[in-house]
Amino acid sequence: MKKNDSNDERKPSTSGTKRIPDDLVQIQAYIRWEKAGKPNYSPDQQLREFEEARKELQIELDKGASLDEIQKKITKGEIQTKVAKQLHNKKYFSVERIQRKQRDLTQLITKYAAKPVEQQDSVKPKALTVVEMFAKAKEEQEGGHVLKKQIYKLADKELLVLATKSLGKTKVHLATDFKEPVVLHWALSRQIAGEWLEPPPTVLPPGSVSVNKAVETQLTYNSSANPPYEVQSLEIEIEDNSFMGMPFVLISGGNWIKNKGSDFYIEFSVAPKQVQKDAGDGKGTAKALLNKIAEMESEAQKSFMHRFNIAADLIDQAKNAGELGLAGMLVWMRFMATRQLTWNKNYNVKPREISKAQDRLTDSLQNVYMSHPEYRELLRMIMSTVGRGGEGDVGQRIRDEILVIQRNNECKGGMMEEWHQKLHNNTSPDDVVICQALIDHIENDFDVGVYWKTLKENGITKERLLSYDRAIHSEPNFRRDQKGGLLRDLRNYMRTLKAVHSGADLESAIANSMGYQSQGQGFMVGVQINPISGLPSGFPELLRFVLEHVEDKNVEALLGGLLDARQELRPLLFKPKDRLKDLLFLDIALDSTVRTAIERGYEELNNAPPEKFMYFIALVLENLALSSDDNEDLIYCLKGWNHALSMYKSNNDHWALYAKSVLDRTRLSLTNKAEWYQRVLQPSAEYLGSLLGVDQWAVNIFTEEIIRAGSAASLSSLLNRLDPVLRKTANLGSWQVISPVEAVGYVVVVDELLAVQNKTFGQPTILVAKSVKGEEEIPDGTVAVLTPDMPDVLSHVSVRARNGKVCFATCFDPSILADLQAREGKLLCLKPTSADIVYSELKEGELVDASSTNFKEDGSSPSLTLVRKEFSGRYAISSEEFTSDMVGAKSRNISYLKGKVPSWLGIPTSVALPFGVFEKVLSDNANQAVAEKLKVLKKKLGEGEFSALWEIRRTVLQMAAPNQLVQELKTKMQSSGMPWPGDEGERRWDQAWMAIKKVWASKWNERAYFSTRKVKLDHDYLCMAVLVQEIINADYAFVIHTTNPSSGDSSEIYAEVVKGLGETLVGAYPGRALSFICKKNDLNSPRVLGYPSKPIGLFIRRSIIFRSDSNGEDLEGYAGAGLYDSVPMDEEDKVVLDYSSDPLMVDGNFRHSILSSIAQAGSAIEKLYGSPQDIEGVIRDGKVYVVQTRPQM
Repeated sequence: MKKNDSNDERKPSTSGTKRIPDDLVQIQAYIRWEKAGKPNYSPDQQLREFEEARKELQIELDKGASLDEIQKKITKGEIQTKVAKQLHNKKYFSVERIQRKQRDLTQLITKYAAKPVEQQDSVKPKALTVVEMFAKAKEEQEGGHVLKKQIYKLADKELLVLATKSLGKTKVHLATDFKEPVVLHWALSRQIAGEWLEPPPTVLPPGSVSVNKAVETQLTYNSSANPPYEVQSLEIEIEDNSFMGMPFVLISGGNWIKNKGSDFYIEFSVAPKQVQKDAGDGKGTAKALLNKIAEMESEAQKSFMHRFNIAADLIDQAKNAGELGLAGMLVWMRFMATRQLTWNKNYNVKPREISKAQDRLTDSLQNVYMSHPEYRELLRMIMSTVGRGGEGDVGQRIRDEILVIQRNNECKGGMMEEWHQKLHNNTSPDDVVICQALIDHIENDFDVGVYWKTLKENGITKERLLSYDRAIHSEPNFRRDQKGGLLRDLRNYMRTLKAVHSGADLESAIANSMGYQSQGQGFMVGVQINPISGLPSGFPELLRFVLEHVEDKNVEALLGGLLDARQELRPLLFKPKDRLKDLLFLDIALDSTVRTAIERGYEELNNAPPEKFMYFIALVLENLALSSDDNEDLIYCLKGWNHALSMYKSNNDHWALYAKSVLDRTRLSLTNKAEWYQRVLQPSAEYLGSLLGVDQWAVNIFTEEIIRAGSAASLSSLLNRLDPVLRKTANLGSWQVISPVEAVGYVVVVDELLAVQNKTFGQPTILVAKSVKGEEEIPDGTVAVLTPDMPDVLSHVSVRARNGKVCFATCFDPSILADLQAREGKLLCLKPTSADIVYSELKEGELVDASSTNFKEDGSSPSLTLVRKEFSGRYAISSEEFTSDMVGAKSRNISYLKGKVPSWLGIPTSVALPFGVFEKVLSDNANQAVAEKLKVLKKKLGEGEFSALWEIRRTVLQMAAPNQLVQELKTKMQSSGMPWPGDEGERRWDQAWMAIKKVWASKWNERAYFSTRKVKLDHDYLCMAVLVQEIINADYAFVIHTTNPSSGDSSEIYAEVVKGLGETLVGAYPGRALSFICKKNDLNSPRVLGYPSKPIGLFIRRSIIFRSDSNGEDLEGYAGAGLYDSVPMDEEDKVVLDYSSDPLMVDGNFRHSILSSIAQAGSAIEKLYGSPQDIEGVIRDGKVYVVQTRPQM
């Protein structure tokens, strides 16, 4: 802010304040502005700030301070330089910004996806240790309820703690394989867990001795012949139920043995479900590597030097085990970083030895980073847990500098001496926290409460300080005259500590990349870190900008700077370089700072316009994409947000609807990322955590904490805040009602609909299911399915819900969903409209039979009959020969349309393998063995052995094709103008034959089998024809319902459109299609209801598709369609979709033309049949093709 010109009418009054010079007022105003978080002030606010600053100084003067004293007080350090710089830049009271470069986002795409490596697990089942044998024997002998069972690893020995309850008595068993005699030093707790109360005499085992409110009892040697083992053990029996637990430590060989620095403690209350989880079979892990890590842990816990050297030795094994091997290393290093593992055990090691070992490990990680780009994301995470290292001088300076600090500031005793001893013996990341706590303590007028507050906030307790080999007992105690020197020296020391321990710390990472030097002093070595060569021009200025603004309260400018720095750095991270790891640590630090800045900026977003939310989301998404190995979907989401922002700025009416689709897609992308973390990391965390005796809570939340440490958690939080705004702006409401049926039932909450699809509920049930994919069956007895998931309105489960008169809806409001979940077991009445669901609780007596449509009077489902079809003597027929005896409704409808639809509407050429061909092929001599095997399997199935379904499908695929079938099919396809696969070679016919068999085998897929059972259809009478069509390689695919299924409005067409083939629309592919409605009396005015969020499109070469066409589809009152498989001869290519460059999304005229054509096709076909139709079709080069139609259910 500039000073006001003398002629400015608004010049602040200076009467009575002339004694205070303006330059002092400027400094005071600057201090106020910094404290407020450097907000952007308007001219009026700037004036008020100057007035306030002047008033504050005037108060000081009125109290008797002189101008000289005030000047000295407020012009400490660099404040005058900062003020002068702001005035010079004319940026006073406003935050400077950088102009972000325009970049082609597609250049950021990386598609590195790790391929699975088969885990060679040559490790034999682990033999029980002697302590485990004792535990097993004792549990069998006691037979009571186990309250607590834990085996602690004590270096290379073990300690069993087993607490049982039987006949009202609590028994505590302890056992260890220590060779030296062991004494238990113990007490009991009554009111507070861990308190030491002397046990009553009735509890004491023989030979116990009272010692200062505790008891000491010698463990006795105990051996077994079968199986052979020897342990030292002790049993304590407690009849008094008022005791809640038992604290203890062990004494052996004159040493006190604790649990990672704390007392051991056994709780007597009933244990939670998972007390000591069995290590399990290690499925989904690099088991051999994890076993090796567990074996080496007793050596690793001696010191960081040992741990890092062992880790460096294991890197090759981890790399060879692939993604799961590096996941195992990450889990191990993360357990270390979160203090779940012992950092130092009776071992004196020099700081330079630690940093040298750290250097060796980070060099190994850097090498794998260059040679295996598909593992970079995991490697970055490992590096961030390890720290940077820095061989030699930087490590040595940790020891040297503390001596200089003590000497310079005359603080050679007390806490500083204890800390010095700890630093010399074994420095660790805790030292960074201790140093910060000392700085905070001194800055806050030597307030010791502040010292403890900083320690506690960073996970360091008084007990932890006492647990170090060189314990810190004392609190800091300095003289006031030491303040200036200590602050200067400790801040410099912090840089040295961070250089070794906090590789990802921003200031340290920037200093290491840009270069710095520290002079030697006396015996202390000097350090010179050279700048990294080949950095982009302007990069140092960018980093300086970041450092200057890193604490700004308004974070928008900082975020821009951080992301530009990451973008500039990115090309260098993919090239071999001497100091690549320094650049990696810099990038990790920039990434981490984005997350902390975003979290700080949440307040800035309160009441912010949607534009700012979308901009912040785009920034965090860009950050996440820059840290991900396989980021194509994230980049296309980012392009989507940029397009939504431009729509908002140009006042496009559809901006909120479009932004909502991008938000849904971004959420899907985050879900996939979270599932990847869960799949790759959690099994290793559970297996290794169990082997190393890590606290169960730390294992349970392992993956959750990893996700929370990255940008994904911040992004999810921002999406959740914007979602209701978009829903409100686009008038989307809290619900999407897919099947509007009134229902009354009892609430049951489940995780997945899939998990209960085969269940039968004995009373009317409202299922609240967290996950619904779209392909599931709805269980018997269900009257409603409510879910936060978003299956397509036209997915199989949606069609079946509507046909089965089951209420089905997606709830977008977490508070409504939580309320429904909280009503589990309650009787609810649901009353849906087309856009909302009103629900209320009923009393037991008010249960009315709202599900009468689902059940007959006797409670059973309606029964349907099938007519068995016979083989007609022909293996293949053309579409002119399609009759109800030969093929199902799907084939007949296509044949009916040919020649009747308008000329602009395409119908694909078709032939079919009619009913009975499967049974005829099975009876062929060549397939005798297959037929016999199927007979056995069907018998098993009839007896309720449902696992036989998979075996049956596998067996059907073993059938051989009779020569007559091959010849007849060839003739019919060629005479109909279709390409014959065999013309491209024998392999192509083999592919076609396999596809035909997969269609037949789908008669026995789980979904179809349980669906036919549910409506009491005789599964043996079900016959499968196969409709053969040439695939039209679609630009878009669509499904039309000529009566709006959500509202039941017959004057309105409802349709959904996807990019590529229609399988993503009717199959269980996540995300939503583009949806629209159109009035039949105005087919040129389609109205878009929602834009697409499906991340994947399917595309295929010129090919043939074999469609299921059974006699069990489209029966009156039964939605059999979609139960059986349609199989293309070739695999579809899965393509990640970029909607921001798709004309259907960005070209309004093109969209209007395509959607109108689809509506006209629906109307024309409905007129032909005279009843509502469910139509599937595709668009290729603007032409509409209909591939099948059936009556709308």
